[in-house]
Amino acid sequence: MRSLAYGAAILAAAGIMYMISTLPTEPAAEAVPSSATPADAVAIAPDAEVTTASLTMTVPEMHCPFACYPSVKKNLEKRSDVVAVELAPQKEEGIIDNPQVIVTYKDGFDAEQAIAQLEAAGFTGSTVAKNE
Repeated sequence: MRSLAYGAAILAAAGIMYMISTLPTEPAAEAVPSSATPADAVAIAPDAEVTTASLTMTVPEMHCPFACYPSVKKNLEKRSDVVAVELAPQKEEGIIDNPQVIVTYKDGFDAEQAIAQLEAAGFTGSTVAKNE
């Protein structure tokens, strides 16, 4: 029975290796219809640059980098006005001794709404530590 399991694992590994080796190494070029003109390309370009800023939030209920921080990051990054969330520098790897995150956001970001969103996710007592 064990040899059957090993055989299945070898076949699965070989299949995975084959699939990985056949992946294209260069990103595929975007398909452009032959009737497209340069004016069409300009029409789909972004209208203006997005200005961003960042702030530091203290999340006292964020205790571990393996479950808590990813949950905080996911909750904040699902907001359309948040660009990125990073864990503030820690003294020791694998432990959160500084429960802060650095939030990079776009215009229109409302810190009070973000704090309410974290509170709804179980991270009560969150505050804005400083604007950068």
